[in-house]
Amino acid sequence: MSDHLDTPKRLLVAIGGNAFHPGDIEGTVEQQVDIAAHTGDSLLPIMEMDNELIITHGNGPVVGKILMRQVLARKEVVPMTLDICVAHSQGGIAYLLMQALENALREAGNQRHAVCLLTQVEVDADDPAFKIPSKPIGYFYTEEQARDLEERLGWTMIEDAGRGWRQVVASPLPKHVCDISLIDTVAKSGAIAIAAGGGGIPVTRGPKGARHGIEAVIDKDLTSALMANVLDIEVMMILTAVPRIAIDFGTPEERQLGEVSLAEMRAYHAEGQFPAGSMGPKVEAAIRFLEGGGKRVIIGNLEEAMPALRGETGTHVVAGDG
Repeated sequence: MSDHLDTPKRLLVAIGGNAFHPGDIEGTVEQQVDIAAHTGDSLLPIMEMDNELIITHGNGPVVGKILMRQVLARKEVVPMTLDICVAHSQGGIAYLLMQALENALREAGNQRHAVCLLTQVEVDADDPAFKIPSKPIGYFYTEEQARDLEERLGWTMIEDAGRGWRQVVASPLPKHVCDISLIDTVAKSGAIAIAAGGGGIPVTRGPKGARHGIEAVIDKDLTSALMANVLDIEVMMILTAVPRIAIDFGTPEERQLGEVSLAEMRAYHAEGQFPAGSMGPKVEAAIRFLEGGGKRVIIGNLEEAMPALRGETGTHVVAGDG
């Protein structure tokens, strides 16, 4: 892999929900503020560049907490639908992130602004995903707890990548990011555009254009890839809690990937190297982005964002057959 790559003029950065809200914390306000501040510090070198910058973020742990609150209060408060829960998580996370990014910039003497755009994303009401819930959200549980939640609450629970059991919900493919021209306008103005949090608020569109919320959670990385393609962005970063993607994970043959071609990544994906509850969605998003006209996807650790952008670390998936 070539070190010190040319830095792109336009960039989309997708931050994983677990990188922003790790599963090993209690999730107090103080902890979330501290993590947001750390995120701002990690992204500061990128934010100080002369670029057009769009940031997306996951919401898995947070929307799960919102659902659990509803469960605990269901006898006193009428529960909200999942699309509204996604909207709540999108606004709350973006508030903390927007504040943290601007605080980091101000500490550095930089007056650049960050703007949060509440984002709806259209999906197909007939998407097969509605019949096969697959998107993990919320807390990890033991198998015994998971079986109890299935019985008491009607949740669908699965074992998630060896880390425990989680609730799964429908995760349809994103078809259209609503008002994406506004996201583009904010980015071109020089402000940092925070958009499509949690993959966007899932909506369907009627024949006359009316939109209505639907119960689902859209994968954040797939929405990010779609946004980047529509906006002709050539480089997308997916920042998570690991420094690189690995193949043969957990075996003596485990190997971390540096720079790989689209063709190589397709082959690894076809081998089943990337679990659906872990790296699978990120790899699928990378493939879709490159197939849609993107040039490079960088998957790496949030704390190493700038070194990864320079080509010094991270997994870099590049267009072409290698």
